[in-house]
Amino acid sequence: MNLSEFDYALPPERIAQYPLEERGASRMLVLDRRVERWEDGHFRDLPQYLGPGDCLVLNDSKVIPSRLFGTRQGHSGIIQIFLTHPLSSDRGVWSALVRPGRKVRTGDVIHVARELRVEILSRGPYGERTVKLAATGDLDEVLDRVGHIPLPPYIHRPDEPPDRERYQTIYARARGSVAAPTAGLHFTPQVLDHCRGAGASIARVTLHVGLGTFQPLHAVEVEENHLHPEAYSVAPEHLETIRAAARRIAVGTTSVRTLETLWRAGPSGETGLFIYPGFEFRATGALLTNFHLPSTSLLLLVCAFAGKDFVLAAYRHAVEREYRFYSYGDCMLIV
Repeated sequence: MNLSEFDYALPPERIAQYPLEERGASRMLVLDRRVERWEDGHFRDLPQYLGPGDCLVLNDSKVIPSRLFGTRQGHSGIIQIFLTHPLSSDRGVWSALVRPGRKVRTGDVIHVARELRVEILSRGPYGERTVKLAATGDLDEVLDRVGHIPLPPYIHRPDEPPDRERYQTIYARARGSVAAPTAGLHFTPQVLDHCRGAGASIARVTLHVGLGTFQPLHAVEVEENHLHPEAYSVAPEHLETIRAAARRIAVGTTSVRTLETLWRAGPSGETGLFIYPGFEFRATGALLTNFHLPSTSLLLLVCAFAGKDFVLAAYRHAVEREYRFYSYGDCMLIV
């Protein structure tokens, strides 16, 4: 398959730059993949599609303030460091993306704040660097003070104080993601209560979102691409709930990849599972997901689940009906 087969046209004004005032107010396009039919709805209607025997699977990874800005000694230009994945057990060494990369050399030290500096240890492909963080005090506390919320590049504004709460699910628990599992951003405590009231159980998995989720695919032929591994885990009590369910509704593509890896490799480890059309789903019965960028691994996963032509036709409908796209946008439920 050619990656260009998974393209679609999107007017820039359809890309949501801010979240809605209320989390649960999003629109929801509901796709029935068996009969290839869709209907326009609202996220608050989600409990109507659930019942006894269903299990809603949430990714409870928490976004960390992983975007840093600093300067090199003797230079005034701002250097951006986007931490993507810890490489050491003490989380002092990270893989990172550095911009502008051409100005930063191995051995350079970036001064982010009085209590944090970053040393460039080595270079990698596609702008990746290995960096070492030197913090005065607890690293997590320092990052929370001086780091920025890593809004994606199609949100054309700096992060703002409200993003610290809104670019985070209400059930986020385990620190480690550098991008939000955005399908979960719509949930409110009330909606979760109504899902339970409909008879559905709720289980949590943890997949720390990194380059494996959001890095662009570089090979033109779909099958030649590979994803960066991401850490995942499922606690025993949630594993039992997931396995006992008659139907598992994955909230987001990260939950899908965790479920499908779990069925193949066990309840914890790292996954580089790349799902594209032709994939055999063993664990996922339905999917709640946001709209995704063209020609990305996320869109390929959705096309694998519901069919490429059907999904792309639904995307065209969403564009025509002026749905809001991407991280702060509306969502789809595929049953």
